[in-house]
Order: sequence, then structure tokens, then C-alpha cells
Amino acid sequence: MKFSNNRILLNRWTAVLHDLLMVPLAWLMAYWLRFNLSDVSPQYMDAAFLYLAIVIPVQASVFWMFGLYRGVWRFASIPDLLRIFKSVAAGIAASILFIYIFDRMEWLPRSVPIFYGMLLVFLLGGPRFVYRWAKDHHLTLKTGKRVLIVGAGSAGEMLARDLLRNSRSTYLPVAFVDDKRRRIGQDIHGIPVVDTTEAIPEIVQKLAIETIVLAIPSASVSERKRLIELCEQSSVPFRTVPQLDSLVSGQVSINELREVSIEDLLGREPVKLAWEDINSKLANQTILVTGAGGSIGSELCRQLARVNPYAIILLDNSEYNLYAIELELKRSFEQLPITACLADVRDQDLIDRIFSTYKPSVVFHAAAYKHVPMLEAHIREAVNNNVIGTRIVAD
Repeated sequence: MKFSNNRILLNRWTAVLHDLLMVPLAWLMAYWLRFNLSDVSPQYMDAAFLYLAIVIPVQASVFWMFGLYRGVWRFASIPDLLRIFKSVAAGIAASILFIYIFDRMEWLPRSVPIFYGMLLVFLLGGPRFVYRWAKDHHLTLKTGKRVLIVGAGSAGEMLARDLLRNSRSTYLPVAFVDDKRRRIGQDIHGIPVVDTTEAIPEIVQKLAIETIVLAIPSASVSERKRLIELCEQSSVPFRTVPQLDSLVSGQVSINELREVSIEDLLGREPVKLAWEDINSKLANQTILVTGAGGSIGSELCRQLARVNPYAIILLDNSEYNLYAIELELKRSFEQLPITACLADVRDQDLIDRIFSTYKPSVVFHAAAYKHVPMLEAHIREAVNNNVIGTRIVAD
């Protein structure tokens, strides 16, 4: 910590010394410009050196007052340039006032303050931005996994900047994609915005992308799903930046990449099940799952098989689906008694016989049609299965 503080002080005083040296350089060059880049007459040159005794302390005081040394050259930006403009203008005004009091500006040509101001802004701002450019320009020397950043907004810009600055980062951003067409063709920190998000699979192939990073923390759930589908089509790993609320709260930084999780698709925290209570209630029970071969029913069966039930009864009206889930569970849980029943929940006699035979103590009813737009055109089937079938199982 002590070394870090000493280094900060050294950098700050180096910046102060640089700026103080630029003041006389700009002042004398202003006289040289005033005299058309030729020799300055001795009277004016003597006055120029004499006026420096006023200009240097005045300008140095103004620099300090305007906070020129609160900024860091490594991160020089437009606000720093504006601060330089203001401090130079205030310093010129104050210097002219003192020189007028001193000798009524007898040997101060009227154009000198104008030239001095332009030169000083250039001499102060130029080195700062050159220094930042030199620090940021290690892009061409850096190696790492080639990254495509999805989103050229503020989050994408911050991510690219942090990845480029971080010498320990294993990622090398090479391109952006963004759905705002006005951004296509632009460069951000030297990285081009090449196309819209729809072109992600093609760009991955074309630019030999190794990792995709989603940098749209404020995207809606539907937008995230669409982007994730496009990333999956590209067949390369993809990551995401933290969500917007985590960034705003300061809990994480923009370059803390992570895998896409269920929270990104839900738009909320996932429900966490109390597995201890579930295990205590379902262990050593005979469990019946209707619709066991469907998307919901099959996942239910996988979860239930882990809680050590006495037996699982699989019921479904699709022969193939029933066979597939039965085969999977028997392979994964060899010691668990599993029975497959090819049956329809609307068949009351068969359902009665299954209940009488196996006497399940717990029933998970997942046998239902769930594609609503299709069911709106098949009301009879929807009611028979989802309403009457449910009543039969419940009875």
C-alpha cells in the first residue's frame, strides 16, 4: 500500500512538473508566432521573460484550483480536456490582469495571449491523450481467446475497454455486433461493429471466434432467449456480463464474465426447492407419474428417482415416450423398481385398475396438453384430456 501511494504521488508531481514546463514553452512560442517565426526583438523578448514571473505562478495556481491533477493520464477523457480549456482561459485572464497592473501591457502584443492559449491547450492535452492511446494500444500485441461482443452500447464499450486494459485477461475482443444499424461500421476502442445480432453464426465462422460475450445487461427476457438461441447455433462457448442491478450496485464489475444461467432466462431468481423436506415426504413411497414421457413428466421422474422412493409407476399414452423414459431410468437407477403403464387418463376403468393394483401413495399428474394455440382449435380434445382426465385421476 505504501509503495502504491508513493507511486501515485510521484505520478502526480511528474504531471505538475510537465505542465509547469509547458507554460514557458507555450508563452515563448506565442511570441515567436507573433513575429512570424522570425527573431523576436530584444525589448519584447526581455518583456516575455519578465512576464513569465507572473504567468507561471498564476497559471500553476489556476491549474491546481481547477483540479487538473485529480485526473489520471491513463484515463484522460473529454472532461479532462474541458478542464484544461477552462484552466487555460482563467489563467490567461488572470495573467493579463496582473500584467496590465504591472506595466499596462506595454510589451505584450494583443495576439500573444491567443497564440499562448491555443499552444498551451495543445501542449497540455496532447501528451495526456497520447499517453492514454499508448497504454490502450496494446490490442495489437495482446493474445487470447478471440471474442465477439454482442452489444455495442455502454456495457459493451466498458467490457471491451476493461478486457484490453487487463494484461491478465485471457480474452481478446475482435468484433462487435449490435442491432442498432447506425452503429454498424463504427469502431469502439479500435474494434469494429461488423453486423447485427442475426449474423452471429456467420461472423463466428468468418472471424474464427472462440467465445461470445453477451453485453446487454438490460435486455428483456425474450431478447436474451433470442440471443442465446443464436449463440447456440454458432457452436462456440458463450458468456454474459452481470445483470444491470448487480453492476449498478457495485457488487461486480463489467469484466466478471459468467455462464448464462436460468436466472437470465427467467428474469428473476429461480425457486429453490426444500429438498430435505421433499426427501422426507417421498422416500420409501410408491409414486405414480401420469404423462411420464412428456417434457414435464420425464423431468419429474428424473428428480423423483433421486429421493429414494419405494417404486415409481410411469403412465403415458405414447408408447415411444413411455419406453424412452423407462429405459433411461432403468439405466440410471438400476435398484429402483420401475413399472411402465401404457394408458390414457381418460380411460376410467384402466386408471381404476392401475390404482387398485399398485396402490400409489403419491401422484404427480403431468398428463396434459399444453400447446394453447393448437388446443384453441381442438376444444373437445383439450377438455377431454385436461379436464375430464384430471377429474378421473383425482377421483
